Amino acid sequence: MDSVRLGIVGLGNMGKAHLSNIRAGKVPGLRVTALCESVGTLPELQGDEASFTDVSAMIHSGKIDAILICTPHFSHTTIGIEALTAGLNVLVEKPISVHKADCERLIAAHTDKSKIFAAMFNMRTNACFKKVKDLIDSGEIGAVRRVHWEVTNWFRTNYYYATGGWRGTWKGEGGGVLMNQCPHNLDLFQWMFGMPQRVRGFCQFGRFHQIEVEDDVTAVLQYDNGTTATFVTSTGEAPGRNVLEISAEQGRITVTDGAKIHFQRNRQPMSKFCMEAEAAFAMPESWHMEIPVDATGGQHVEILQNFTNAILKGEKLLSPGEQGIHSVELANAILLSTWQDKTIELPMSSADYERILTEKGNSSTFQKSKVVAKATAADFAASFR
Repeated sequence: MDSVRLGIVGLGNMGKAHLSNIRAGKVPGLRVTALCESVGTLPELQGDEASFTDVSAMIHSGKIDAILICTPHFSHTTIGIEALTAGLNVLVEKPISVHKADCERLIAAHTDKSKIFAAMFNMRTNACFKKVKDLIDSGEIGAVRRVHWEVTNWFRTNYYYATGGWRGTWKGEGGGVLMNQCPHNLDLFQWMFGMPQRVRGFCQFGRFHQIEVEDDVTAVLQYDNGTTATFVTSTGEAPGRNVLEISAEQGRITVTDGAKIHFQRNRQPMSKFCMEAEAAFAMPESWHMEIPVDATGGQHVEILQNFTNAILKGEKLLSPGEQGIHSVELANAILLSTWQDKTIELPMSSADYERILTEKGNSSTFQKSKVVAKATAADFAASFR
């Protein structure tokens, strides 16, 4: 193979954005040969592109080597399983599934390891977060003691939720800010710090919008080694902010807007200084420094290129599909903790969560007062963080 024939299913805003990048030649070795949309209007076809209204027909058409899944969340699992079973390479938009049980089913379908299964966690390409992960993994900042991530710059108007009947509903979306806006943040969280052992969630549902899912979240995460973390997010707070603070033995890291890293570095590890200092109110000497970050990273295009190179050249994946279960489990645990008003031990029961979420969807009587046309491309472009 000298190129990968790609089929895209789901030509909403995200699917069209990927299509535009590939057609523009930004992903060498990847070409679109099929498009599938069951409810909307397909873009005008180019070259040898084929159109489909049934994804099964596209999967089994023989016209594609790989599929990019950009459909509403619940269908990620069924389409992904069918594609993997049919022997295709699969790249799925975030989240890979709505709940942990579906993640387990999708991952179990990846039995042919010669086929590539990847997730669109493009924020892993962000140079700032890559640097932070390196500072942690290398031991430069010492053992992490506390983490606080406040990511409230996801402000959405009520009009946004009216741009699709499925948005902001349990049955259509399977969740709110945790499932739609924050999979990237939750993925980065576990990628940098690992999975906690206990989660306590405090969610508010429809606090700021006419929706039935969560739009305001505070979560406390605990690790067996004593490290604690808080994660705060909302789609109803303006002005919002995106600030990650990490307290570690060698000082404090502050990451602002995923673009700037400030390190207040201790000359001595704080625990060592605490036990050895012979003064009641002494503080370890610390130095302020800005850690340089070269660029923001290739984002969606870089993940597409890495997926292509993994198929053609055996390149190591930046975002393996199997790792997508972790961000979903964190989101599920935060919601389950709120519903049951208790701390959730991880790994959590996927069956319990699936049962409750299904019941919420089936018993929902929620009706939107208004559903409008989809957001414009310009509106959508402004949503990237």
